[in-house]
Amino acid sequence: MKVIKTDIPGVLVFEPQVFGDERGYFLETWRDDFFRSVGVDAVFVQDNQSSSHQGVLRGIHYQIQQPQGKLVRVLSGRIFDVAVDLRRSSPTFGQWTGTELSGENRRLLWVPPGFGHGFYVLSETAEFAYKCTDYYAPQHERIIRFDDSDIGIEWPLQDQFPTVLSEKDKAGKPFKMADLFE
Repeated sequence: MKVIKTDIPGVLVFEPQVFGDERGYFLETWRDDFFRSVGVDAVFVQDNQSSSHQGVLRGIHYQIQQPQGKLVRVLSGRIFDVAVDLRRSSPTFGQWTGTELSGENRRLLWVPPGFGHGFYVLSETAEFAYKCTDYYAPQHERIIRFDDSDIGIEWPLQDQFPTVLSEKDKAGKPFKMADLFE
């Protein structure tokens, strides 16, 4: 598996080796010894999957207590995936990194605990799957506005499709007012 470093230390893109023939393909999406060898020392307790249509934007989500590390991937379709460093003590505090994940490139993104996460659907539909290092705890969930100017995420929004947000994402807080990690 190829490891691609991002602009933010600890946030990693993984490009798995795909073995294919006339029957289809096979790839590994998780191998504990390999991931530990590159610094992802994670124990996953929950797997999730979602389906979204073009123009849907989910995020920026995180849990202020029971923070989750997430290993994310796209089963089908294409998304632009973003991680935002929300750790005040970090030299990259308030910075973001983004990458395209798709069923075609089969890449995975590691979003460590202490980061916010979000994605925007570029294709007609997208099937999104992710492993979490802690359980979903709605009482600790926080949301930062996807379009917060202090973070300045350069979303590849498609003008011909309206950006679709959930009610809770519409009510997200500005970065300056958000609960953050130390």
